[in-house]
Formats: sequence, C-alpha cells, structure tokens
Amino acid sequence: MSLEVGKPAPDFEAKDQDGNLIKLSDFKGKKVVLYFYPKDNTPGCTTQACNLRDNYEALQKAGYVILGISSDSEKSHKKFIEKQSLPFPLIADEDLKVHEAYGTWVEKSMYGRQYMGTARTTFIIDEAGMLSEIIQKVNTKDHTNQILK
Repeated sequence: MSLEVGKPAPDFEAKDQDGNLIKLSDFKGKKVVLYFYPKDNTPGCTTQACNLRDNYEALQKAGYVILGISSDSEKSHKKFIEKQSLPFPLIADEDLKVHEAYGTWVEKSMYGRQYMGTARTTFIIDEAGMLSEIIQKVNTKDHTNQILK
C-alpha cells in the first residue's frame, strides 16, 4: 500500500446509495472514517457495518463522519442500508477508481483460487485531509474501538 500516515488522503468523487455525489474534499474540517469493505449483506461486512451503526453516537461525539465504500452498486447499498438501518452513507465504487486510489483493490486467494477483491481497510482522515491512521487488520466485531482507541 503506497498511502502513509501523515500524507494527504486521495480526494475522490463517487455516488452514494441515493445517487448523491460525495467528495472527500467536502468533509474538510471534519474527521472522516473511510472504511472499505468487500460486499453488502455478507456476514463479516454486516457485522462491521452494524458495529459502526450501534456505536454511531459515540463516533459522532468523537467528531467522526462515517463513509463506507465497496464496489457494490447504489441499489445494493440502498438495500443494505434499509435492511440494517445504517445511519451513514455507503459509496458505490463500481468503476474501482476510489479503490485504486487507496490501494484496496488487491489480489486475494480463497481455496487456492486467485481473484481480485477489496482489502478490508479503514482510513482515518483528519480535519486537514491528512491520513492519521490506516487500519489494515480490521476487527469486524469491535471496529469502533479500533477507531476510538
């Protein structure tokens, strides 16, 4: 991964579940949790999203804006948000531009089969748009504590 703590977070533009254009630069002055996850409505991703949902108030109190992002479509994100009552936007990165900018579209392997997929990674971005932390070993059940520690 070429991104480093203390360096600027790559700016991006992509649509959320409602088709609204989200730009990282719109959040200057706020702390952002940008979390990349593999797929809507899968066990680990649901656990992670629900952990953030259940602790959303604490994250907001700490000054964080939460943005989830995967290669799923806006429609898939909308269903996931409705099913899990998620209070934060999910960004659709179907063309993988944001994944590529953050180095999260990687070769993976399952049962000896190689394939491309999302590396579950969370980027904490400070008020100035700089990377303040990169969490590569995400604990889906306790992700909020990894962020707030």
